[in-house]
Amino acid sequence: MPASPRDSDTVAALLEDATEGISESRSIDHWLPSMARYDAEELMAAVLGTTLTARARRAALTPAQLRRYRTMVARRMAGQPVAQIVGSIRFRGLELRLRRGVFGPRSSSEFLAAEAIAVLRRRRGDRLAVDVATGSGPVALAVAHEVPGAEVWGVDISAPAIRLGRDNARRLRISNAHFRVSDMVDALPSRMRGAVDVFTIHPPYVARREIRTLPREIRDFEPLHSLTDGSDDGLGLVRRLAAESGEWLRPGGVLLVEVGTYLSRSAQAVLRRAGLVDVAWKKDSLGVTRVVSGRQPRSRA
Repeated sequence: MPASPRDSDTVAALLEDATEGISESRSIDHWLPSMARYDAEELMAAVLGTTLTARARRAALTPAQLRRYRTMVARRMAGQPVAQIVGSIRFRGLELRLRRGVFGPRSSSEFLAAEAIAVLRRRRGDRLAVDVATGSGPVALAVAHEVPGAEVWGVDISAPAIRLGRDNARRLRISNAHFRVSDMVDALPSRMRGAVDVFTIHPPYVARREIRTLPREIRDFEPLHSLTDGSDDGLGLVRRLAAESGEWLRPGGVLLVEVGTYLSRSAQAVLRRAGLVDVAWKKDSLGVTRVVSGRQPRSRA
């Protein structure tokens, strides 16, 4: 008697099993119920090397593919992020390579990139953008790719992260994206003072005392410096960039900060205290506050 679909090794059955296992893992932050299914399908697509068509879902895996898929699912259930398992992630249409030891891009940061792109597209003449704490450079690369006439810089204190950003820029042939190891803005070219149109930052905003409460997929698989700046409220780097931005932003230039919803009001207060005006916040497509913005006054009078 042939095996039932549930007992077979068809893609569809394996996806059901993987989704159930991932959804039950306590090492994962299940912030959205559908993410378990998404993770299972992302891993399967990596094994198959193709998209999951209806025909592909009815097919059976080879023994080698089956072993690989089960190993990948086990790694995900242990908390390892999908992007680290497959070695890449798609960010605003760009396929970005990843490495262990470098903070993995989050899809939420696509909204931050979109806001920066909108700012630059409203500008005329030379356009200059800087992504601070850039990590592997997803925001900088997306902005440079979608606004090819702009000069875009990504800076980060991590040398491995900057090397990865440069590698991705070369592979994707994004020649207007530049990366430099820097403690915040310290290593930016001096010619950029007073000329930056937009700063972006997705800071390590977890408060020092909250690190131990993070799920394993974050706490055990991301570099500590990419999670917290060591401050009591998680806004240490935001305060520093807001204070220093006045020297670098052009009149009317914009600072964009991606933070968790619970930090929205505090981040807005930081920007106001630094002298930025028109401070506001925007929600992403899920209705969650993601980006706080402030503008450099057009006149210093």
